[in-house]
Amino acid sequence: MTDSPSTSRYSEAGVDIDKGNAFISRIKNIVADTHGRGVLSDIGGFSGLFAIGNAGYEDPVLIASTDGVGTKLNIAKMCNRHDTIGIDLVAMCVNDVVVSGAKPLFFLDYFAVSSLDLDVATDVVKGIAKGCKISGCSLIGGETAEMPGLYQPGDYDLAGFVVGIADRNSIIDGSDIRVGNKIIGLASSGLHSNGYSLVRKIFFEELGLSVDDQVEELGCTVGEELLRPTRIYVQSLLKILRNFKINGLIHNTGGGFIDNVPRILPGGCKAVIEPDSWDVPPIFTFLQDKGNISIQEMYRTFNMGIGMMALVDADLVEDVVHQFKALGETPYVIGEITKVDDTDGQWVTIDGITG
Repeated sequence: MTDSPSTSRYSEAGVDIDKGNAFISRIKNIVADTHGRGVLSDIGGFSGLFAIGNAGYEDPVLIASTDGVGTKLNIAKMCNRHDTIGIDLVAMCVNDVVVSGAKPLFFLDYFAVSSLDLDVATDVVKGIAKGCKISGCSLIGGETAEMPGLYQPGDYDLAGFVVGIADRNSIIDGSDIRVGNKIIGLASSGLHSNGYSLVRKIFFEELGLSVDDQVEELGCTVGEELLRPTRIYVQSLLKILRNFKINGLIHNTGGGFIDNVPRILPGGCKAVIEPDSWDVPPIFTFLQDKGNISIQEMYRTFNMGIGMMALVDADLVEDVVHQFKALGETPYVIGEITKVDDTDGQWVTIDGITG
């Protein structure tokens, strides 16, 4: 029998198992703080356990989504700030399931890196945990993968997975949308997590700015603007759904108005959006001007200040808007549903822009 080597060959290859175990120890309490009723397991096992129970659902349906945050990760790296990118990760997933009327139950994350930096990884998980608490779901597990050679030093990637629940008869699928419905838009916090490949090109290649540069038009530094966390609409929407009949919900994410609105419209319906009906944040006008971006591309790439849309009967608009304001949202009545003109075959019209 020979003595164990003082160093691991696996560690020499770039994967440190001991550091991974130390990471689990660091985040154990952070993760446990997100756990609500139904969580049956601690972090560190082979899988996460969650008991649905009866929870008051007559015919429960599980609704799942997965997403990432794209090249916004580069901004976190450039700013050396990693405690908010996890909020974006959770937001992109939970905002997708709540539009079906689902309450998010639990969340899983995947964190891939060249070599694990405990401080960076812990900050990322802190953000994920904060996003879970904001949305009312439990972080019950994840995977941390060290892959030297596949990722460059200092780089990492994130993916998130969420499972929600709804009663089958209360699932929102757009089938109740009718001509005459009004569209209520909820203000975004900024770019959210879309279009960052173009954003980075404009700010850093074409304008030659750094994340520390102050931009007068934005009233903050480049880094502060680009790292604003994606707004999570879950709690507001779930409370609205308890009190009002909502015919359709749209998460205005990648693809903007042009691609996202048609995803929920039934046959014979078209959305007419009035772009002057809400306050467009300065970041969008700045990008359009400095990047020489067409208005068509702006509405297909970015949320333009509207992160979520709710389609309601016209007689409910005033009450729903009032309730959204009471819940801390900034709502605008931004359009209505009209009948499709068979001659143009368009699903969305925005001040002459069609999609």
